[in-house]
Amino acid sequence: DQRRRGLMFVRDLPEFSGMLFAYRQRARLSIWMKNTYIPLDLVFIHADGRIANIVVNAEPHSLNSRVAAEPVNYVLELNGGVTEKLSIDTDSLVLLMQ
Repeated sequence: DQRRRGLMFVRDLPEFSGMLFAYRQRARLSIWMKNTYIPLDLVFIHADGRIANIVVNAEPHSLNSRVAAEPVNYVLELNGGVTEKLSIDTDSLVLLMQ
């Protein structure tokens, strides 16, 4: 249930906070913003930490699916604009500790 709900209904999120979604199987994951009150940056991440693509400032309440450019294992939801503030781009590498 928590994965399905994600950051829906959250009205305030500390600036550099977010939520990481982990999936065992690689897939072309998609996220929508239904019932999401704040803009989010969506970072689609491969199992090895490479970033496939980033959606910046996804519009709150939108029913449009934001889709990974290719099959990935992780999606990181961050406050809108944080990827720019932290200079995160598709050349960045995410360190995933398991």
